[in-house]
Amino acid sequence: ASYPKAQIALDIAEDEEHESNKVLCRIQANGMAQTMEITHELVGSANFRELQKLTPSAIGLGRPPYKLKLKGEEKECPGTAELVRAILEIGKQGIGLQRYKGLGEMNPEQLWETTMNPETRTLLQVKLEDFTGVEDIFSILMGDEVGPRRDFIQQHALEVRNLDV
Repeated sequence: ASYPKAQIALDIAEDEEHESNKVLCRIQANGMAQTMEITHELVGSANFRELQKLTPSAIGLGRPPYKLKLKGEEKECPGTAELVRAILEIGKQGIGLQRYKGLGEMNPEQLWETTMNPETRTLLQVKLEDFTGVEDIFSILMGDEVGPRRDFIQQHALEVRNLDV
């Protein structure tokens, strides 16, 4: 497979609002141009930290095309994006994922399986040490305004280690 040549230009610009610098990355390929900003917010984000952890593994992949082998079957992936999609599809096989806003949306069997069965449920005691902080977060998550809740979830999504306790 041949890939189009891309022109990449990097510039450093001052971010006066945050009293820092940012990197402007302009990529031009196939007559299309895109400019991305690498800011201190991006570098400090949970998404960026997760990508940093994956970098050593990604470097070891080599160059495309990739061959994905599983149980005697082989699939060729022309690029990294196709490889990631194929791996995710394999990972989803045989898994059913459901999300509920509240326990009232669940069937009795689902409630027993996930929440009510004393053999498998977990009861945790929550202690409040910072009442003001807890009240603020509770207002954001349970309040009527969607915007702050969406922002909070997007900002902290990758920090969650066990959503379904």
